[in-house]
Amino acid sequence: MIQTKRMRNDKAIERSLEITRKRSQWADIASRLSRSKVGMFGFSIVVILLILVIFAPLFTRHDPALQDLTNKFAPPGSEHLMGTDNFGRDLWSRLLYGGRISLLIAFFSTLLSCICGLTIGSISGYFGGKLDIIINRILDVMMAIPGLLLAIAISTALGSSPFNTVLAISVAGIPPSARLMRATVMSIKSNEYVEAAIATGSNNIRIILLHIIPNAIAPMLLTATMSIGGGIMQISGLSFLGLGVMPPTPEWGSILNAGRPFLRDFWPIIVFPAMFITLTVLGFNLFGDALRDALDPRLKD
Repeated sequence: MIQTKRMRNDKAIERSLEITRKRSQWADIASRLSRSKVGMFGFSIVVILLILVIFAPLFTRHDPALQDLTNKFAPPGSEHLMGTDNFGRDLWSRLLYGGRISLLIAFFSTLLSCICGLTIGSISGYFGGKLDIIINRILDVMMAIPGLLLAIAISTALGSSPFNTVLAISVAGIPPSARLMRATVMSIKSNEYVEAAIATGSNNIRIILLHIIPNAIAPMLLTATMSIGGGIMQISGLSFLGLGVMPPTPEWGSILNAGRPFLRDFWPIIVFPAMFITLTVLGFNLFGDALRDALDPRLKD
């Protein structure tokens, strides 16, 4: 009886120590991340863009779909901050509302590819053997095809829509995520706490969910942050080619495609959408680089 109580107390102490250690680890990461000026600059860009697109009605009074053919190609001014397009639609409002589509597709495609990659990589890295070989050969075939080319092929087969664009981009992002997760799991599964869980009779699913994945989530978080910027580029590329979000729905790539014939006559219709895409990718990449440095234990002070 006394022995059982002592064992329970020891387990409770170990759990509290583990929770404290994890909290201090994440606090240390946050501290080093906040000291990175470049990372905070990228984070500021991302936050400002998110505020603009989420609360778009607060920053523009124009309907992004409203056409005014008598006011085509109006130059940037007080009435139209970034001018109007070839249909007289306000560019500023179209870019803000279009950012919602671009960022949502990038977020959900990244989330889907990371979830699939995390699942596949965990199974492959933990069980190994023939299953690992089969999964790796499939991933090799997928990685042999350039990501954008694979996304183009899937979009062509499924058709143009936001949902199909999410699927196309997420499928292209699964192999890198799965490979990263597999390597992380293989390095983690030999740790003492995993061996202790196996020795106490925990089943494989419990070990993967409670011991493997929580300790392997940091690299996936970094990959997701970096992938959003790449996803923005792929979405814009697909829409520019007419395979992503189709007009009249505003989206940065489709706005670029619609303004391409008028580049020589009216520069804002190309420059401002390109500026939004560039700033978004730059912000996520700078923040992702700083997050990578913060997560690297070799860079501790």
